[in-house]
Amino acid sequence: MLSIEQITPQLTWRLRRDILYPGEYMHDMEMEEDNHGYHFGAFEDNALVGVVSLFQHGSDWQFRKFAVTTNTQKRGIGTQLLSYITDFVERENGTRLWCNARLSAIGFYTKFGFSETGAIFHKNGLDYVIMEKNLPLK
Repeated sequence: MLSIEQITPQLTWRLRRDILYPGEYMHDMEMEEDNHGYHFGAFEDNALVGVVSLFQHGSDWQFRKFAVTTNTQKRGIGTQLLSYITDFVERENGTRLWCNARLSAIGFYTKFGFSETGAIFHKNGLDYVIMEKNLPLK
């Protein structure tokens, strides 16, 4: 059974590193914005198996550092986390949810109504594209 809860930024760091930045130092996972965001964890049998961080900019919300453990990928955990934060942003009257998507994740986000907004950009050795989803007003 999967549960999703709000967690402290520190709880996201190990999964961020292990999945998104293997080989990096744990202390490099902390972002300045962490103290101003919302952080969510997906738990299965009391083990943290997915994380995502969410940041508000007016009615725009950006999610970052979205990661699911390797051994639990392809089981719908990312889908449930994305659905959870989408609902959260809608409850907070957000009108746009967006992310810097790795090119390998474009297909995943497209399935959930996200669209590419522009050019591919390169950061820290990886290629990204901004993807967004406009949300209905409540």
